[in-house]
Amino acid sequence: MFLFRLEARMITALLAFGLNSVTLKYAPAPADNPLKGLVPYQRPVGEFPHSMEFNYIGLNKLVVGKGKYDWTKLEALLNDVAKRGNQTIFRVFLEYPGQPSAIPSYLTDGGLKVHRYSNTNTAPHPPQESITPNYEDPELRRCLKDFISALGRRYDGDPRIGFITAGLLGTWGEWHTYPREDLWASKAVQNEVLDAYEAAFKSTRILLRYPAGPAEPTKAPTVGRRFGYHDDSFAWGTLDTPSSRDWYFVPALKAAGPLALSTWKTQPIGGEIRPEAWGKVFDADPGDPQIQDFRTCVEVTHASWLMDSGMFKETQSKERIERAKREVQRMGYEFYAKIASWSAGATSVSLAVTVANRGVAPFYYNWPVEFAILDANRNVLASRKHNFRLVQLLPNTQTTWRAEINLPAKGTSDGTLAMRIRNPLPNGKPLRFANTTQSQGTDAWLIIGKL
Repeated sequence: MFLFRLEARMITALLAFGLNSVTLKYAPAPADNPLKGLVPYQRPVGEFPHSMEFNYIGLNKLVVGKGKYDWTKLEALLNDVAKRGNQTIFRVFLEYPGQPSAIPSYLTDGGLKVHRYSNTNTAPHPPQESITPNYEDPELRRCLKDFISALGRRYDGDPRIGFITAGLLGTWGEWHTYPREDLWASKAVQNEVLDAYEAAFKSTRILLRYPAGPAEPTKAPTVGRRFGYHDDSFAWGTLDTPSSRDWYFVPALKAAGPLALSTWKTQPIGGEIRPEAWGKVFDADPGDPQIQDFRTCVEVTHASWLMDSGMFKETQSKERIERAKREVQRMGYEFYAKIASWSAGATSVSLAVTVANRGVAPFYYNWPVEFAILDANRNVLASRKHNFRLVQLLPNTQTTWRAEINLPAKGTSDGTLAMRIRNPLPNGKPLRFANTTQSQGTDAWLIIGKL
């Protein structure tokens, strides 16, 4: 009923005071729009534009006793990244080849068995020692479930966090122990971790390494659950080709069933460009037949973000950087405000803006949309916030956002209508529309027109 009355008031205003309309021009949105694009490790040294940073944290840095947690390391990570206006992606791990064990000490002191072996799945680097726990141990299983619950209570919806990759199980937290598959966690253990994440996180998006259907022999089914995926061999083991292997990302999605192929419509797809393809993947000729076409991989998977340490650690040619920017701009969402119309009455302005998503994926959080009247110095004279369902704006679709802004007593004779999507992270990089009238400053208003 409220929506009906609001719509009726807007129609009355348009009829009474006349309609102003403008067609807004397109311009590509920047490569460092929030929650998309290339992702470096924490504190990158390169200059490639980005809006997120990644890092690992060992579980033993956070779990300091049975039911006891120390969030200092995670807080330091989140705050350090946030001060640069970026959001964090992180993964908590138990085992990392070549690094000390990240198993909480109270578990090993209590009798948790571990397996030490030379892991040969570390190419292009030499084999490294892995320390794999007995994932079936009841105390370890209880520890993982309790930790996820505590993590969710504290951090679900935290604006400093972009995404969390589930981690915890397997080498690098990648949900496998290849080549020692005999040490891999049972489906029962996997399901416990999946259940715990779903129960603990209602807002922050969690990504898993592998899609899996009910017929997968060693992996618990993930299809239909509230998780996205991260392809960590992107543009190397992504596409379904005659030489594909069953662990390649798209073949794995297909094997998991039709529902898995549409996961991207509601849950994010991220990952890491394969190290052998870092940087090269953006060249006109990557120089390696194993490297798959980046644009095709993005379009098929609907990827929003990818790690590529090479673009940040190494000096890149100007040509490679420019090509990379163009390709990265095509990742994830891209919101283009096409048409705006408004009518000013005696006490309010009725505004309608048609917005299209020209990207390959939705935006996965419902950040608030703010409409405003600005003065000549971009000060806000009046504004109205709405919580539109941004996550429902799929690629190649459009919607019309409507708002009514109450006019202030004075100062609007030369006012400017504007719109923005607010990043909930204080000082976070603003979400910018793909329009020529999109400002690039910290306020990042999309200028619509004069009153």
